[in-house]
Amino acid sequence: MQNAGPLLAETAALIQAGRKGEAVLLVNRLALMGDVSALSILADWRLSGDIVPQDLTLARDLYRRAGEAGNEAAAVFHTNLLANGLGGGRDWKGALARLKIEARHDPHRRRALAVLDRMKLDAVGDPVSLPPARRLSEAPDLRLLPRLFSADECDYLVEAAKPGFQPSVVVDLDSGRDYQDPIRTSDGSTMHWLIEDPAVHALNRRLAAIGGTAAEQGEPLQVLRYRPGQQYRTHMDWLPGEANKRVLTALVYLNEGYGGGETAFVKTALEVKGRKGDAILFRNALPDGRPDPASEHAGLPVTKGVKLLASRWIRERRHMP
Repeated sequence: MQNAGPLLAETAALIQAGRKGEAVLLVNRLALMGDVSALSILADWRLSGDIVPQDLTLARDLYRRAGEAGNEAAAVFHTNLLANGLGGGRDWKGALARLKIEARHDPHRRRALAVLDRMKLDAVGDPVSLPPARRLSEAPDLRLLPRLFSADECDYLVEAAKPGFQPSVVVDLDSGRDYQDPIRTSDGSTMHWLIEDPAVHALNRRLAAIGGTAAEQGEPLQVLRYRPGQQYRTHMDWLPGEANKRVLTALVYLNEGYGGGETAFVKTALEVKGRKGDAILFRNALPDGRPDPASEHAGLPVTKGVKLLASRWIRERRHMP
């Protein structure tokens, strides 16, 4: 695989010097010549929209081309995008075929395939069945789904998330940007669309199914790690001013054996602490679309051990990055 470092350093220097146009011309010219480094850099740019206008369809095609030119990471990204459908039609069958080839030489892809093979899925990756839900509360509308994820699936999510852990952030309501705030002191790893492999995507489809929503309505899955003393203080997942509102929250408990760390609904004094693989699903919005005050909640401080949790916010409509 060609090392993109030198070209990346050169383009970064040009951008730093205020010569972004030259950097874009350089990368585009090399990409047209089939340069693998340029193809992968341009794919990242087209995905993010930071340097050039965002074009998810073009980004996916650029990852395909970079993968075919020898960039193994780009090939994996293309497989993942085929599985989750970002930037074009969703090709679940094609993604699985590619995953099986990648698993021959990549231990992580082999692990993802093994987890996937144990899931009971239909032809498009949806769960064949779901555990019966138990209602814990009417206000907020809160349900518990015992053992929604298997122990192996929980372990896989934690393993896949480990490289990405960093201090958790919250959304600034004025700018829409993420920032660190003492309200939330956990570490988080976001399983964004490029690293949402077919196994993670199948789990996201299961979370969508328990809420009767489409997988495309979900934000990227987050895996959260709380050490002793860490917590998420009282908050609401509802974001005011958003046209595409967060209407549901799904939480999956990925381990047991820690002290504290209950999910507390402050208006009702209800506290939940699931077993490994248990999920809770609660609604953030009232039937008329307004935020539900009863959904205000907190992740109480962990007193012993480490708490691991998967979290997914679900929107009214398809959510785009």
